[in-house]
Amino acid sequence: MASVASTYARAFADVVLSARLDADRSIAELRAIASLFNESGDLRRVWENPAVPAEQKQRLLDVIAERDGISRQVRNLVAVLMDHRRIHFLEPIVAQLERELDARLGFAEAHITSARPLGDAEKREFEAQVGKLTGKKVRARYGQDAALLGGAVVRLGSTIYDGSVKGQLERLKEAISS
Repeated sequence: MASVASTYARAFADVVLSARLDADRSIAELRAIASLFNESGDLRRVWENPAVPAEQKQRLLDVIAERDGISRQVRNLVAVLMDHRRIHFLEPIVAQLERELDARLGFAEAHITSARPLGDAEKREFEAQVGKLTGKKVRARYGQDAALLGGAVVRLGSTIYDGSVKGQLERLKEAISS
């Protein structure tokens, strides 16, 4: 599955960049179609059914694309996925596409978990610090975990920076016990 998602994501990232499409808009459009696909059993049955003629599937896709203002390129990707019986891979393709575009456009994705909700100024400060650390523009996603007691944990890919009170207490405990 990973290779299928990766192949389509890389190919569509090429389209997004060569056609100078708005990457965020393209991803949002794909997410909207994936959400509709996941939420509608009827749509899933039609798009996944090999007995339904391709023209019928495409007409339905065209109605959705026109109604939701979906770009031609995104519509075409979904049509290709249907034609090649890969539409059930849409969600992993979107996730891989986001990672592919972030890498190509020089973005680092950070997951920041704090003990309490962060204000806008605090979020900007975290993003600036992570940007200095990585040398890239930052796309941050925020979460909250009261178990941290205070501070925050920043995850960049597989690297974790633990500045939480809980983490500091655990490191202190290890230092004392060794």
